[in-house]
Formats: sequence, C-alpha cells, structure tokens
Amino acid sequence: MKPAKVKNQFTRNTGNGTPPTAKKQTPLSLDKVTEALGNIPGAVRLVWDASAWATIVMAAITLVSALLPASQAYVGKLIVDSVVNSLNVGASAEVALRLALPFLLAEFGLLLLGTLLSQARSLAEHILHAHTNLHINTLIIRKALVLDLTYFENAEYYDKLQNARREADWRSLRIVQGLFNLIQSLITILSFALLLLRFNPLLTLLLFGATIPAFIAQSRYSRLSFRILTWRAPEARQMMYIEHLLTVDESAKEVKLFGLGEPLLRKYQALLQKAIQEDQDIAVRRSLASVGWGLIATLTYYVAYAWIIFRTAAGAITLGDMTMYLSIFRQSQQTFRGILDGINGLYENGLFVSNLFAFLDLEPQMPATLHPAPVPERIQSGIEFRHVSFRYPDREDWALRDVNLTIAPGEKLALVGANGAGKTTLIKLLTRLYDPTEGAILLDGIDLREYDLNDLRQKIGVIFQDFVRYHATARENIGYGQIDRMGDEARVLDSAERAGAAPLLEGLPGGYDTMLGRWFEGGHQLSGGEWQKIALGRAFMRDSEVLILDEPTSALDAENEALVFQRFGALTTGKTAVFISHRFSTVRMADRIAVIQDGGIRELGSHEELLALGGTYARLFNLQAAGYR
Repeated sequence: MKPAKVKNQFTRNTGNGTPPTAKKQTPLSLDKVTEALGNIPGAVRLVWDASAWATIVMAAITLVSALLPASQAYVGKLIVDSVVNSLNVGASAEVALRLALPFLLAEFGLLLLGTLLSQARSLAEHILHAHTNLHINTLIIRKALVLDLTYFENAEYYDKLQNARREADWRSLRIVQGLFNLIQSLITILSFALLLLRFNPLLTLLLFGATIPAFIAQSRYSRLSFRILTWRAPEARQMMYIEHLLTVDESAKEVKLFGLGEPLLRKYQALLQKAIQEDQDIAVRRSLASVGWGLIATLTYYVAYAWIIFRTAAGAITLGDMTMYLSIFRQSQQTFRGILDGINGLYENGLFVSNLFAFLDLEPQMPATLHPAPVPERIQSGIEFRHVSFRYPDREDWALRDVNLTIAPGEKLALVGANGAGKTTLIKLLTRLYDPTEGAILLDGIDLREYDLNDLRQKIGVIFQDFVRYHATARENIGYGQIDRMGDEARVLDSAERAGAAPLLEGLPGGYDTMLGRWFEGGHQLSGGEWQKIALGRAFMRDSEVLILDEPTSALDAENEALVFQRFGALTTGKTAVFISHRFSTVRMADRIAVIQDGGIRELGSHEELLALGGTYARLFNLQAAGYR
C-alpha cells in the first residue's frame, strides 16, 4: 500500500509562481475577491462556535447602533428649527429653551445610548477575542495531533502552520466585527439616503462615487501585503529559530563558546530589516494612494457644502435643514467610505483566514480502517515484517528494501548497523509512525493497518534516542508515558525504580514534584544521563507488551549502563523487546541480533552465531573490543 504524497498538499497558490515584491502590484481579480470573501461564512462559524452569546450581543448592538446617526441628525434639525421658530415669533429665551428642551433631552438620550452601546461592544469584542483565540488555537493544535509524522518532517508543513497561526484569531474576529460594522453602515446609509435623495440625488451620487477609487487602491495593496506575508513564512520561522537559539539554555553553551551570538544576531537583523523595508514600502505607497484619492472625496464634500449654503441663503431650506444636511453629508460620505473600507477589510482578512482553513483542511495520509480488528490481549504468534520496503516522501532512495523478519513473543531483538542504515526507520514502521511503501507488518497475522492506531500504540512502550525533555515536574515527566495512569502513585514510583531514576528523584529538592529544566521558576536542570533515566522511566510507565528502546543508554556512564542492563532481563520479562545500540556489550544480551546494512537485514542470529559467521557483526565487535584492550 503506497501512501499518498504529502507534496500535493503543500502547493502554494502564488498566482505566477514567483515571490511578490513591494514594487510589483498584484492585479485584483473577481476570482480572488470571491475566494477571499467566500471565507466569511467559515470565519463567522469559528467565532460563533467560540462564543455564541457574545456574537448575539454584538449583532443586537449593531442593529441598534445603525439607526443612531440618522436619529441624532434629525433631532439636531428639530433643535435648530425650534430655536429659529422661537426667534421668529419673538419668544423669550425661557420659552425658546422650554420648547427645545424635549429635543435636547432626546439628543442626550441618544448620545447616552451610543456611549452605552460602545462600551457594551468593547466588552463583547474583548470576550470574543479571548474565546476565539482559545478556539482557533485548539483547532490548530488538534489538527497537528492527528497529522502523520510525514508532515512534521516537511518544511512546507511548518510554513503552512506559520501562516495559519499568524493573526488567525484576530483576523477571524475582525471578519465578524467587519461584517457587523458593514451591516450597521448599510442600515445607516439607507436611513441617510431617505433624507438625502429628496434634497439632491445627483449630488448624493457624486459624494458616494468619489470614495470608490480609494477603495480600489486599498484593495490592490491588501492583496500585495497578504502575498508578501505568506511568502515570508520561511524567513519568519528562521527568525523565530534564531531567537530560540540565542535565548534558551540548550544552545547557550555553544553560542558563547563558538562566538555565535553576534553573527546569528546580524543574520536575524538582516531578515527583520528586509521584512521592515518591504512593509514600509507598501505602507508608503498605500498612504500616498489614500491621500490622493481621499483629496478628491474631500473636494466633493465641500462642493456639496457650498451647494447647501447656497440653497439655505436662497430660502429653499431652513437652518435646521442645513444643519441636518451638513451633518448627514459629512457622515454619509464617511459611512460610505467605511462601507467600502469594510468590504476591503473583509477581503484582506478573508485572505489571511484562507491560510487557517487550508491548514485545517490537511488530512492524515495513513489510512484508518473503518472496522478495526481488536488488538490481541496477549501476543500469540509475534510480529512479522513481510517484504517490507519504505522510502520517505519525495525521496528516490529506499530507506528499507525487502525486509523480512519475524519477532517471536517475548523475544529480545537487537538492531545494529551504521548510522543511516535504516534501524530507526524500522522502529518508526513498527510503531506505525509510517506505513510501509511496499509489503506489510503483521501482528498475530493481521496487518497493523487493520488495527485501531491508538489501541495499537497502547501495546508499545518506546523511548527514542532524541527523547523529549519535558519542562514539567518529575512526576509528570514519568507519568506522561501512560497519561491516564499518571495519578497512580505506586505505578510512577515503580517505573522510576525500574529505570534507576528513583534515587535521583528522591534526592531532588521537591522530590517527584520538582520542576525539571530551567524554563520555569524553581526548575532543576539534569545531566544528559539523568534525563535519559527519566525517559526510561516514561517507557516503563506504559505496561506494554512490546518495549522499544532506541539507544536507551547512550547518555549513561559505563557504571549506570551496566546497572540498567544487569536488570534488563527482569525489566523485560514477558515482554517483546526491540532495541538499538552501538555498544556491543549491550547487544550481546539479546536473544537475536539483526545487522542492518543499506536498508536490508544482512545478518541475523545470536551473538555467538554471528561471531562464528565472521561477517560484519564479528568485524565490528572485534573492532570495538580492540579499543578496550
């Protein structure tokens, strides 16, 4: 069964296949706009799922806020007309104030309502942002959890992850905010239109039309900004990596001793300076375009201003009408510009959210059976590699080729061979981190692909050479080996004892509750060998029938290594054990030894049998033994 190539899921939608530059504008096409705006429903669903009630509050505030501007302008007209009428009939100041007082109170009420709505909107947006951030980050992490190891060994996956995580929560929320603002502006502009069209339809169209060129210019630069940020993902990850190297304990020693600090910092500055220059170039050109086209919109407003004054002076409209129309003309142009800017914002934010949806659309490449076979309680016939071949995605050379191997229940099998021979790859296939490109791996006669993946992995305890050093408590570091039993104190203690880590942990300042590593307050750093004991304890925490150890004692000193393997037989009693080691004093304790060379099993037998064979194993054993003479 040949896995699908991941390469197809990492194609970049760049338009012309080359990175954009700040000097090259991207044409705005209907397809691109439709694609970006098509992300709006998905973004709304994300925010709704994050907090439905806060979204409903936002919608209600939007509807009420939309009618406030026209209401305020109309009440302002009533106030002015009331004062003018009072003056025309010679009413006293007290009478004039009394007549205008209801309108003043109405305007005060509208202003107070606007203030309350503004505060309520800010609160709802704050709540929505926090919940949306949690929801989207959860979706991204959960997607990463189900993806195959293939993705994590592909650089383009990390570009996709970088683009998905960049402002995803903020952009999604901005889409919903923008959508609500757009609805509010549309309702407001319709209420304005009812008042403006009866005054002068042609002038109204002129005011609105003057804002369109600025909208088009902004849209072009939005597309360009998006493309540059998308293409910049590898450089952004390089900057993050350099920051990590220069600021964490794992790399501090080499950075200082090799004098890497300033060279790496200069590389970081060069990458950041390039990004700053690109952003600055776009920002300058965008601002110039906005100023130029905005000037036209401003000129049209003052043409309308002059016309209103002329009509008022001619007696065609009242002073109250003039006040209302001036307010409405000013607000209507701003509102219409806001509508176009809102559409542009939806378009721009939709482009960025498309990266999130593209990441969430990634699918695992290893097939999951719909009707999994039950994993056997006890292994009866063992594990069989049947004509197994494997090559990594997008590689032409074979990591393993036509491997045939049977591992009996309870057998201890050692894998030896040069680096890159295929030992760890074989382990990855056995733990189903990958599926064979050709052939099959059977457990009790059933293909591993027929079992439920999680149930299968529960049968396997594994520690890789590049094990994780969790910056967590010692108890958690061991308990992570069987997360659902981490609260089982006896099991944690027994696992630490079997791995030889118990004396170490009991001597820590806080015992098993001591924070390990230096990242968090009160952290206690361990040596490489001490960390490896913790990792061994994590492997023993899982009461699995198959135990896989990849260089389990590589960081231990000779004495501690001897202690671990003196107990190796007891630790693996009743278990099938597969381990990789370059130390032949360790290897000789196995029931059988498989020599892997050039992706295939070249020799197989016990220590004595392979020495008698006089082949590769015998040569390597004698070569290593000679070093101790």
